[in-house]
Amino acid sequence: MITPRIVFAGTPEFARASLAALTDSGHSVAAVYTQPDRPAGRGRRLTASPVKRFALEHDIPVLQPETFGLDGVVAEFEALQADIFVVAAYGLLLPQTVLDIPTHGCLNVHASLLPRWRGAAPIQAAILANDEVTGISLMQMTAGLDRGAVFSKAEIQIGSEDNAGELHDRLASLGGELLVRDLNDILSGELMPVDQDESLTTYAAKIRKQDAELDWSLSADALHRHIRAYNPVPGAFFFANGDVRVKVWEASTIPSIDASPGTFIQYDSQGIIVACGEGGLKLTSLQLPGKRRAAAHEFTAQIDLQ
Repeated sequence: MITPRIVFAGTPEFARASLAALTDSGHSVAAVYTQPDRPAGRGRRLTASPVKRFALEHDIPVLQPETFGLDGVVAEFEALQADIFVVAAYGLLLPQTVLDIPTHGCLNVHASLLPRWRGAAPIQAAILANDEVTGISLMQMTAGLDRGAVFSKAEIQIGSEDNAGELHDRLASLGGELLVRDLNDILSGELMPVDQDESLTTYAAKIRKQDAELDWSLSADALHRHIRAYNPVPGAFFFANGDVRVKVWEASTIPSIDASPGTFIQYDSQGIIVACGEGGLKLTSLQLPGKRRAAAHEFTAQIDLQ
């Protein structure tokens, strides 16, 4: 088989794992697309994406258009003469003119078992919905949101204590493995895509910071999933003493609590327990603004929330 000319697009660490898997397996990547450098950290300095840093370390040309709607961007892509365009968590919309250019189309590495959890935040959505499994889908890209036919899938279990960060890392690794395993079969036509069942579609909307606020009227089980789903970004939180924003990083459930939701049943060096709509939560890792994360016994010494 002739060595395929691969162009890759991605931005965060999830995408870097797929790019690394391609290069580690001996595939040559002709160029990488990634989003423009963005301000990050307390100093708000322009920072390169994980994909860009990896590409530069491996002498792969990097392109960073703000959008494919700018003059010359599509022509620049066409000049790369890609056999296949591999995309993972890129973050920019690709017009049909771009999707039509590569000889073998555009292949997306998506972090869910499509058609379940199309959209921007499939990892968090799977945890919030109490799904037992999730996985990776290799999808043929179309103009619609994650609606393309699927070449292959690989699944993993979601542990009862898995948070989004942990699940992300496992899925990133799995995405690279599946991509390397099936890419040649996709290019040769031995692996054909299967249309998604539209009746099974669910959507995972982009996360907003306010989505992470804890609503004590919900059950302890639901709030436990909420804390896991928004760890590490943006971090589940509640307001105490009127305007003190408290982040909660870890907690466990307590089945039987008889008190109004939001009541502190316990708040001392032995722990913090809050009543929920059903059951209660024992908060084990918390954080005040401008402070480091603290175990419950340290946290109660910092501030009295009762």
